[in-house]
Amino acid sequence: MYVGALTLDLLLGDVHSLKQKRAVVRPIIAEVHKHFPAVAVAETGNNDLHRRAEIGVAVVAATAANAKRVLDQCERLVAGRPEIELLSARQRLFNDED
Repeated sequence: MYVGALTLDLLLGDVHSLKQKRAVVRPIIAEVHKHFPAVAVAETGNNDLHRRAEIGVAVVAATAANAKRVLDQCERLVAGRPEIELLSARQRLFNDED
């Protein structure tokens, strides 16, 4: 069993309040969950900054390759959004021996 974790650091576009930030981040989270219902996805950081967001994605898979493939697809999906800039993405894999 492998657990994959993806952390995405986002720079939001024309956002001037935390309310506007939620209006941008919520649809991104919903879209990831819609396309990949087996992953867990949530806003995990930068909660007090209105132009930055951190989104975390987690997946459980039978093989490391499958976990990496799903995380890569999630990263591409988020990076393709025109209203944000993906500043960084970090993937980590854990197995039952860790």
